Amino acid sequence: MHQALRGLLATLLLSISTQSALAEDTPADQQAAYQAWAEEFVASLSPEKGTIVLPGGKATLEVPENFYYLNPEDSRRVLEEAWGNPAQDLHLGMLFPAEYSPVDAAAWGVTLDYEEEGYVSDKDAADIDYADLLKTMQSDVAESSQARVEMGYEPIRLVGWATQPYYDATQHKLYWAKELQFGDSTEHTLNFNVRVLGRQGVLLMNFVAGMSQLEEIQAAREEVLAMASFNEGHKYSEFNPDIDKVAAYGIGGLIAGKVLAKAGMLTAALLLLKKFWFLLLMPLVWLKKMIFGRKEA
Repeated sequence: MHQALRGLLATLLLSISTQSALAEDTPADQQAAYQAWAEEFVASLSPEKGTIVLPGGKATLEVPENFYYLNPEDSRRVLEEAWGNPAQDLHLGMLFPAEYSPVDAAAWGVTLDYEEEGYVSDKDAADIDYADLLKTMQSDVAESSQARVEMGYEPIRLVGWATQPYYDATQHKLYWAKELQFGDSTEHTLNFNVRVLGRQGVLLMNFVAGMSQLEEIQAAREEVLAMASFNEGHKYSEFNPDIDKVAAYGIGGLIAGKVLAKAGMLTAALLLLKKFWFLLLMPLVWLKKMIFGRKEA
């Protein structure tokens, strides 16, 4: 478990044990401890707006006033410390709607990544059997889930499509949404995925939210998509078959997660979960177990 999250849990337990046993603590004490941590956490972040060239120089964001961008390190802290995800490689950053801080219960975010695996041909886009593809993905997720359990995290299940895949052949943008269940949670997690095709690789934009926020994500999708574009020299239309590498997969491979299937590592899009508010609901005994008995990530 990340050190900062461990520290937050320890702070909660400290407030719980003041002058008495754990049983004498009140929900108000727990919430006050969490609120103090949340305010300090949000104040430590550095949100940005306007024109932002993403790390690596391949793509640029135009972030309007009603959204904000967090840099790779701030994004890591949100995903791991606030939202409780396993440690992973740095993203290029994250986008959030300006009406929410990352620790608001209603917050959702968009992770940004770039994978330079070559030019992805879209010739197979109209021929994919999405029902068969879903079955394959569910099998892959079930296998990956076991690795999560061995790391000390809850299992994960791919429930099905929240939105069936759609490819915009004009803008070379692909999107779909998965419904995921972490552990025995009754609130399923939404992973709304967007792939922007470029000359040498793909920009990955993954919306992370609860299933109850699907309508809100759908409404914001086009605006978020419009923020990202490849820079000159990296656009899909600039592909040169004489000198450019071609990816070993097509549109179907992007949806199935092949773009991130490296050396048996779990697909990042299947790991992300927004669950920081669980701290306010945890039984006190389990808080102890989380701090002193859980495996390190």
